[in-house]
Amino acid sequence: MGNDLYDRIVSQRGSWEDLLTRIPLLGDNIEDYFNMSAQRDADRIIREHIAGKLREQLTRMAQIEKTILDNGGLRYMSKTRSAKTRLQTLADRIGTAAPGYAFTGALHVGQEELFQIYAFDEAMLRYVDQVREAMDGLQQAAVANEGIDEAIGALEAVVAEADSAFGMRQNILAGLSGE
Repeated sequence: MGNDLYDRIVSQRGSWEDLLTRIPLLGDNIEDYFNMSAQRDADRIIREHIAGKLREQLTRMAQIEKTILDNGGLRYMSKTRSAKTRLQTLADRIGTAAPGYAFTGALHVGQEELFQIYAFDEAMLRYVDQVREAMDGLQQAAVANEGIDEAIGALEAVVAEADSAFGMRQNILAGLSGE
């Protein structure tokens, strides 16, 4: 799955305008994305934005769990707790990751490497959308009181793939820094 996921992320890279539209604060600092001395700030803005969007979905999860419980779904709480923990772990991992692609010393990230990292940043935004869609599915299942297992499984699958993608991004950065 690793190489397929990497190839898919790099091949689906969209436009800079899309990234700027989806992360407004980055638009105010777009020069930072290419300025070696300020890339840590751009990286932080992107990661905080993505982590914040994932945390919004965590808030939704608590509301969905209440709906499930109200419909007599106590048996699902272990599964929802597990999915919620995985989502929380991903949000925390992204939000607290060490600043990327702005290293001290002689290392300079080339434009091609920066575009690879950008592809992963953009992919993480797509994963935020997929998490929201999976959460929509879980909410619908909770209201209908059917298909909850499948909806939880779909959410967990998206979160697991997003976590793998973020790990690949971290591996690219580690390779650039010589770690």
